[in-house]
Amino acid sequence: MAGPLRALVCEDSLTIRKYLVGVLEAHGVEVVGEAGDGLQAVEMCKQLRPDVVTMDMILPGLSGLAATEQIMAYSPTPILIVSASVNRGEMFQTYDALAAGAVDVFDKVRADEASVGWAERFVAAVRMTARIKVITHPRARLDAGRSMVRSVSAAAGGGEQVDLIAIGASTGGPAALVDILKGLPGDFAIPILIVLHISEIFSFAFAEWLNTLSPIPVRYARDGEGVPEPGKAQVILAPAGRHLVVEGGKLRLRDTPERHSCRPSIDVLFDSLAAQRGLRAMLCLLTGMGKDGATGLLAARQAGMKTVAQDEATSVIFGMPGEAVRLGAAEMVLPLFEIAPLLRDLASSSSKRVAGAAS
Repeated sequence: MAGPLRALVCEDSLTIRKYLVGVLEAHGVEVVGEAGDGLQAVEMCKQLRPDVVTMDMILPGLSGLAATEQIMAYSPTPILIVSASVNRGEMFQTYDALAAGAVDVFDKVRADEASVGWAERFVAAVRMTARIKVITHPRARLDAGRSMVRSVSAAAGGGEQVDLIAIGASTGGPAALVDILKGLPGDFAIPILIVLHISEIFSFAFAEWLNTLSPIPVRYARDGEGVPEPGKAQVILAPAGRHLVVEGGKLRLRDTPERHSCRPSIDVLFDSLAAQRGLRAMLCLLTGMGKDGATGLLAARQAGMKTVAQDEATSVIFGMPGEAVRLGAAEMVLPLFEIAPLLRDLASSSSKRVAGAAS
């Protein structure tokens, strides 16, 4: 973009707002507006057209969540949530904002935190967020695409039995996961493992939040539990800060080094699945920055497993799925709104085969 990065800062605390403005300006970011509440942020976004918005969640009048929804609906702009939320209700609002189109979430500066280290991370997050090309509220974009959704045929799904599904996602992942899970029935027969990149400070209630939106029960993985068997609907997430692997018929949580600067890493899970000979699995790599998951998806495809990458048009960031496509790791490249129908077809096919074998 030509010229300095232009930011709008929305924060109700004058002290914190001035601090954020000072940090951004000291690092060459032009702050074009300061909002003390959500309504001001919405109006300023329409008038000033900033490159990026930093958004507090707890605001007088119009909340940060409502402001995010209105901005994404009427003047789409990359939004970085800057939050100190630590209780369940406030954390749910943060997740809702991510599902509504906010790009990422960043922890608000604390009094005991070294300001220089925090400031550098904050500015880097703002610059990264500003690079995201948002068009409109992701729900509107997906709903429009659904009018053209084509049937996922047995040729695409293979008509084969699948015993396990694994999904990896990063930036834009919360909204994508909600979209997929809402498209599945509560009695969905294939267990699902998920790795999502989300910082530990904002992760503690994510499975609980996703559980409120998903027709299928959602929880975090427990170290040493058995790999779920087909037939019982459940979604199991890797907890933040720990790798999730499948090993010896069990789910294991590992504290081994980060991969691609990530723990949990999608590649770590996908590689462990690729090593399970005879496992019939479907692996899906969704929106996200970087390369995590691409080589693991390739290993799974080479092991004979089904692999899917989200397409560029419906990805918030095409980094991870794009790398998988470049490597030839994706058997199918699908828009987000076609992934749930594909999984439903696979579950139906698997159920019919199990029923046939039992008769």
